[in-house]
Amino acid sequence: MTGVLSLCVMMEWNKVIEYANNGSPAPDRRIEKTEEEWKALLSPEQYRITRKKGTEMAFTGQYCHAHEAGKYNCICCDTPLFDATIQFDSHSGWPSFTQPVRDNVIKYHKDTSFGMVRVEVMCNACDAHLGHVFPDGPAPTGLRYCINSASIRLHHQE
Repeated sequence: MTGVLSLCVMMEWNKVIEYANNGSPAPDRRIEKTEEEWKALLSPEQYRITRKKGTEMAFTGQYCHAHEAGKYNCICCDTPLFDATIQFDSHSGWPSFTQPVRDNVIKYHKDTSFGMVRVEVMCNACDAHLGHVFPDGPAPTGLRYCINSASIRLHHQE
């Protein structure tokens, strides 16, 4: 696991809050499409979740219980987001990770919807809604990136 985490600055909750309040690091690239282009590219469920900030029902996502080797990329723009070696079973009903593959692939946004204060995580390249991050994950980061399966695609290791 240390090999994966050495690819980026170790995220921690204070850094997440700083990014949510002050802006995230710039992505390596930006992907811009019209709503019509996104609709043509994505299934209706993927579009609802990634472009309209939806969520899938707990324990129904394709990757909820998956623990196969590979990288999870954004379903919209194929940006690598998470490595399967840092996925863990959080028993929350969604795929959970402790760290992104790099510190500039995730955009953090303060989310005050539904009477709560949370930190939304999005793909930093295309602004796809991925899920939320919470400070109740395992060591070494203490973070739980709670991600919708419909917003990611697993690319298996060869």
